[in-house]
Amino acid sequence: VQLQASGGGLVQAGGSLRLSCAASGRTFNRYNMGWFRQAPGKGREFVAHIAWNSATHYADSVRGRFTISRDNAKNTMYLQMNNLKPEDTAVYYCATGAWPMFSDNVASWGQGTQVTVSS
Repeated sequence: VQLQASGGGLVQAGGSLRLSCAASGRTFNRYNMGWFRQAPGKGREFVAHIAWNSATHYADSVRGRFTISRDNAKNTMYLQMNNLKPEDTAVYYCATGAWPMFSDNVASWGQGTQVTVSS
């Protein structure tokens, strides 16, 4: 499966962005999907994931501020990011893989989209 992430940009602290991840394939509704991020000089970390049945799980650092969702009719996953903080600055990657999803059991990665939050 091929994944295409988009929606990153520069935003002030407290602002919002919505990331999108478009997937190829005709069985998107069976995919477990997720978002990871990588800040400069740091490893790739889990942000959120959404199962094929729309069950969700979030990292503690984003819970209550970020919302992951999916639109199976559009083969697209979203990450709504509210109340952004400078520490959210990173390259964000979408992924598909097993459930629960970790960076070492991801089957396919999308290209990253840069999110920069200014203070």
